[in-house]
Amino acid sequence: MSRAFVNEDNAAAQADQPVERQVSGQPNRLTAQGLAQLQARVAQLQHAYSAEAAKGEQADKQRQADLERDLRYFNQRVQSAQVVPPALSTDKVQIGSWVTFANEQDEQQRIQLVGEDQADAHAHLINWGSPLGRALLGAQVGDEVLWKRPVGDQLIEVMRIEPEA
Repeated sequence: MSRAFVNEDNAAAQADQPVERQVSGQPNRLTAQGLAQLQARVAQLQHAYSAEAAKGEQADKQRQADLERDLRYFNQRVQSAQVVPPALSTDKVQIGSWVTFANEQDEQQRIQLVGEDQADAHAHLINWGSPLGRALLGAQVGDEVLWKRPVGDQLIEVMRIEPEA
C-alpha cells in the first residue's frame, strides 16, 4: 500500500476529533464567583456527557467528543484556579473591584475586573489580564493610566473604586 493512503486514513481519523481548546498561559486568578461558575460548567458538561453516553449506540459520537474536549478544558481550569480574596478595598484596584474610569473626552465606563473565564464585555466584566485590566490593576482613585489598545493608546483616569458585590 502506498504511504499516501496511510496518511489520508490518518487525516480522516483526525478530522473527527475536535480541536483542543487552548489554555491561556496567564495565571488563572479569579473571584470566588468565577470559580463557582467554572464548577457549575463542569457539572453541566458532565450531565450532558452522561446523557449522551446513556444513548449507547444511538449516541452522537461527535457530540461526545466535543463534550469530552470541553470537560478536559474546564476541569483543567478548575484545577488551576487561584481564587483571590474578595476585593473589599476602595483604595486600590484589585481583581473583583468595580472601577469607574473616564477617558480624555470625560466619557465614563464602569467595569469589574474578573478572571479570564468569567469575562463578558457585554456585562462589563473585564479579564484582569487584558490590556484594560492590566492598565487598571493596582491603580488608585485619581490615577491616570495608559490603556494600550490595538486601535491606539488612550489615557484614562480612575474615578471610583467599589468593592466586589
